[in-house]
Amino acid sequence: MKPTPFIALLALGLVSRLTAIDAPPTEVVMVDHAKMADAFAKGLPLLLNSSYKISAGRRVMPGIVEVHGRDTDILIVSEGTATFVTGGTVVEPKETGADEIRGTAIKGGVPHHLSKGDMIVIPPNTPHWFSEVNGTFLYYVIKVTK
Repeated sequence: MKPTPFIALLALGLVSRLTAIDAPPTEVVMVDHAKMADAFAKGLPLLLNSSYKISAGRRVMPGIVEVHGRDTDILIVSEGTATFVTGGTVVEPKETGADEIRGTAIKGGVPHHLSKGDMIVIPPNTPHWFSEVNGTFLYYVIKVTK
């Protein structure tokens, strides 16, 4: 059965809305403590727009290597400890999108031992990786897009 033009247009509209990123807000945005707690419990985005993204990060295990060509990542630790490696060379790099690379590990990077209250800023094109996570690790992620 062929899709009708109406269904095709409806699907196109939904896809474009899901992939569209809004402009930054021009009014104050307040996120209450209940929404913040829910976001940290699940590791969810809080605010996404064309200039920056703010998420509640949650990790219980190491991750994959990331390299963002256009984003500066600012991480602020709110709970737990982890080893976070920056710099070096990405092992088994794969391009996953425009200006985005992922890998399995970092060779020759600098380990940083993060704990509650720490902040780390990762400039664009810098490999970074949670190589070790001890228990539950909660952190704010602020991505600034250039």
